[in-house]
Amino acid sequence: MPKAVLAGLKKYPVDLAVISATLDTGGSTGALRKINGGIAFGDIRRAVLALSRADEEVKNYFAHRDWDGHVVANIYCAATAAATGSPEIAIERFRKALRVPQKYQILPVTIDDADICAVLENGQTVQGETNIDVPKHNAKLKIKEAFLKPEAKAYPGAIEAIKKADLIVIGPGDLYSSLAQVLLVKGIAQALRNSKAKKVYVCNLMQKNGETNDFTVADFAAAIEKFIGENLDYVIYNNSRPNSQRLISCRKEHPELLDIVENRKTDSRFLGADLITDSGLVAHDANKLAKTILSLCKQ
Repeated sequence: MPKAVLAGLKKYPVDLAVISATLDTGGSTGALRKINGGIAFGDIRRAVLALSRADEEVKNYFAHRDWDGHVVANIYCAATAAATGSPEIAIERFRKALRVPQKYQILPVTIDDADICAVLENGQTVQGETNIDVPKHNAKLKIKEAFLKPEAKAYPGAIEAIKKADLIVIGPGDLYSSLAQVLLVKGIAQALRNSKAKKVYVCNLMQKNGETNDFTVADFAAAIEKFIGENLDYVIYNNSRPNSQRLISCRKEHPELLDIVENRKTDSRFLGADLITDSGLVAHDANKLAKTILSLCKQ
């Protein structure tokens, strides 16, 4: 779950189990993974910081980037994992340092070493999260398939968390470079299919160059359902369009984002609501999103 989901839900009396992607190859976490091997801690770091009850000074320290662009939290986790031989110990020590309440679980989707790969419509295979995230190939080519190389098996704690869940929230997040690397881990899709919990997908606000060009809400949902192997119970999407100036500002800061995702399909499972912040960059409003998600617990 991204920060927007966690920041809103933590205000309510709910237990949370966060299953984080671990196969990133780009940025600080990817660079450290290349040096040390093992898993990437970037998404785990974001979850810990989102759920932390530590002082702002402590959170700012761990969120700080050094002169090489490495985030202190990533260095801490990678070094601890290397020293102990255990990514689980690294995660547990990091969450204790950031005072994350015990009722919140933060779990790696896998501790195996693998890469996410995407097969383009021309047959070309792109390997590695960062090469999908920031395409060096023709970004207009559609992604037809995704897989992990080599196969990675699910972390047992992640499977157990899915079994115990009352409500499962998928997304929002980059479809192939983020969500796919979780859903394609061996055992995750099967666990989701076996679960009796309601499965909810929170659709992205905007299309992304190289991954979801021209996607509608239905296209996003269909891709997630293909990974899982069954239908979702609900699809939450934003039905509020920001003014043109906000879109221009957003594209200036994030040129990879294309346009607002629209719904063009009538389906009772699709729940539209105003989910964006009232000003600034186009982003999910944590409070609006939490209320919409939790309303499904009553249905």
